[in-house]
Amino acid sequence: MDCAERYCIVGAGSSGLAVAKNFRQAGIAFDCCEREDDVGGNWYYGSQASSVYRSAHLISSKKLTEYPDFPMPDAYPPYPSQRQAWGYLRSYAENFGLYECVQFNTAIERVEPHDGAWDVHVARGGRRSYRGVVIANGHNWDPRWPKLPGEFHGTMLHSRDYKTPDILQGKRVLVIGAGNSGCDIAVESAQHARQTLLSMRRGYHFLPKFVRGKPVDLCGETLLRLGMPLWLRRAAMRLALRLLFGSPQDYRLPTPDHRLLETHPILNSQLPYYSGHGKIDVKPDVAELCGQRVRFADGSVEPVDLIVCATGYKLSFPFIERRHLDWHNGRPDLYLNVFHRRRDDLFVAGLIQPDSGQWGLVDQQAQLIARFIRASRDGRPSADRFRRLKRTHRPDLAHGVRYVRSPRHLLEVEHFAYRRRLRRLIAQLS
Repeated sequence: MDCAERYCIVGAGSSGLAVAKNFRQAGIAFDCCEREDDVGGNWYYGSQASSVYRSAHLISSKKLTEYPDFPMPDAYPPYPSQRQAWGYLRSYAENFGLYECVQFNTAIERVEPHDGAWDVHVARGGRRSYRGVVIANGHNWDPRWPKLPGEFHGTMLHSRDYKTPDILQGKRVLVIGAGNSGCDIAVESAQHARQTLLSMRRGYHFLPKFVRGKPVDLCGETLLRLGMPLWLRRAAMRLALRLLFGSPQDYRLPTPDHRLLETHPILNSQLPYYSGHGKIDVKPDVAELCGQRVRFADGSVEPVDLIVCATGYKLSFPFIERRHLDWHNGRPDLYLNVFHRRRDDLFVAGLIQPDSGQWGLVDQQAQLIARFIRASRDGRPSADRFRRLKRTHRPDLAHGVRYVRSPRHLLEVEHFAYRRRLRRLIAQLS
């Protein structure tokens, strides 16, 4: 089949694979172009695409992360490791016959609209024309570096380039950023480094990974299924944390400056433990780099050998001009973070930061994309209704949660309501 009759899926990570599977099941012709030599994207440890460290585990439980039509193995623990997550994605690709659909070692250099279609320029492969494009290259790969005054004479790296703890051995380490990656690295540093400092912009609510042996996100899912309103869920969680674990201050951690659920969940049972034992010293923002020392906002100064910047990632689509994605307020203006509002042939899969697992949500994004394409081709009235909806409707993806205003929450969605909305729209396009 001519490329002009096909769709181009950019990337064969967890999002690209979900789109490829659903397109194949819906009979939509496509090419899936992957820069690396295997599937897995971020979870393909050691590849250029990967930002994970060797000891990484999922921070959402396997039951709330897995694809709905391909459960993770029973032998997997509740929070699978990086190696298990990659193995699962490879098994998913094998199970649905996706390996034969992926063009490996195929980097996309440029994507641009042309004469009602899309020109896709492939590295060492020339120009191709496609009916549409699905961007699925991920958003956790382009490091966001902090702006720090002064000069540092030690070693500085972004958490994207942190892989194994040998680099920490015997050093005085400063981790900047208290998201999930920053906390994991700080805990690893506490076990290997001479000294560990953790610079936190604000205090956070730390959630344990398990409550009475059950993954904490499954406990939260139970409250959502019971229909508890936000204020009641927040009160129940606050009471449980207070009774079972005390407050952050009990572990020498700063007081949170926001309510529960107003930041992306930090699931870490070990950071309060190591902080409480004095193995992690919590510091405020960095005020200045002073050669071999670092001065903090509270005026304290500490000698530092190594800085790890766990400061997140920029949204980045280097192969397509920003104007084609209608960027606004720091992100593309897309319906449900998926659908271009004016074009019916450009989609982005996986451009969300849910407060739970992501892969199952992206599978439903992909189902909705496939249903819309099929309904449009068949000229169904449901496609026209959806077209009007995506042009004008701006639903509250936070579902009433007022997330802290920061780059970290640009893509944050409340997973339960978001999943329910996707399912409803899928049914309407059937």
